[in-house]
Amino acid sequence: MSTPEIEQPRWYAIQCKGGESFRAAEHLTRQGYKLFHPVIDIERRQRGRLHTVREPLFPWYLFICLDRISDNWRPIRSTRGVLKLVAFGNTPIPIPDELIETLRQQADSVDEEGREHYFRPGDRIEITEGPFRDLEGTFLERKGEERVIVLLDILQREHQMQFGIGQVQRANRS
Repeated sequence: MSTPEIEQPRWYAIQCKGGESFRAAEHLTRQGYKLFHPVIDIERRQRGRLHTVREPLFPWYLFICLDRISDNWRPIRSTRGVLKLVAFGNTPIPIPDELIETLRQQADSVDEEGREHYFRPGDRIEITEGPFRDLEGTFLERKGEERVIVLLDILQREHQMQFGIGQVQRANRS
């Protein structure tokens, strides 16, 4: 006589309403569901200054771990921010645990790199303010949170110069 196989909780994708994945994640977490909502920190320039903004890695999606038998699936569809469970017909599609683990690892590395390497060594940088405005140089490194070191070619000599992070931008390639 064989014993029935016990089904383990599986991961499923939830499609969220536009721009509401954070809201959906918050409400589902309050209801006690286990979620994975990969986010990354992106540096955006606003009014000449860089600000770190947290954005979803998949803007319309998040992942939920559910047991087909013991979890109540009904409240999910009526949760604020949720559009639907991703399904084939009426059957939600399970996502392999390995894929979720890979996404977790990649989201972690993107998060670390996104903040740390907005500019990468060797990137062409344009100075946007001050006496060196409109000159291009090569990004060398960050100096704390608010400063960068750029290599400029001035009078046929290379000079390392410090600039505020708000004084530089990636050079446009034409």
